[in-house]
Amino acid sequence: MSDTTIEDETAPRRGYAKGRAKREEILQAAIVAFAEVGYHGASLRDIAARVGISHPGLLHHFPTKAALLKAVLEHRDAVDFADFDTDVEQGRTMFEALVRLVERNALRRPVVEVFAGLAAEATSADHPAHEFFEARYRDTLDRMRRELERLRDAGRLRDGVDPGVAARTVVALMDGLQVQWLYSLERPRAERVDMAADLRAYLDLIVVDRAG
Repeated sequence: MSDTTIEDETAPRRGYAKGRAKREEILQAAIVAFAEVGYHGASLRDIAARVGISHPGLLHHFPTKAALLKAVLEHRDAVDFADFDTDVEQGRTMFEALVRLVERNALRRPVVEVFAGLAAEATSADHPAHEFFEARYRDTLDRMRRELERLRDAGRLRDGVDPGVAARTVVALMDGLQVQWLYSLERPRAERVDMAADLRAYLDLIVVDRAG
């Protein structure tokens, strides 16, 4: 096989890898921009400038701001779910995996900022992320309720705990802790909110032998 043939075969692969790398760079810049000024405040031209490309260059990857927002949210969930599923496959319970997810989020401030901000923004029915968050909350609550029902049936849910109410409470606690944690980051380290510790403490109130 000649050198020319090898180059012809590998060039498209290099181009594809380069395109994927640039797409990832755009997503990371968009996360920061959305975290700083929200979806409506961010502009595609600013995001393009952050990664050193032209506005038309960004549009080649994401034709609209709504498409970029969708990609950011899907990217965030793909990373979270991959780590979560790995923990479960390694034998951890759903709630132990959830605590570990919160621990990882404490190392990803921009991701937490963009999620907390967009979740609040998207309550408006005309927001581009409204359907995404509505479906995400519905699916998360359903999955959590089913797990709590399983624990109840196994005798591991404390008396008087309603699975549906507890599922909503856990989700509300996680969302609220994220906001409180973000505000606490300006304080001395010892006074900052520990999201994972607080989540563990609540789970210990409702689940018997949570780690078992």
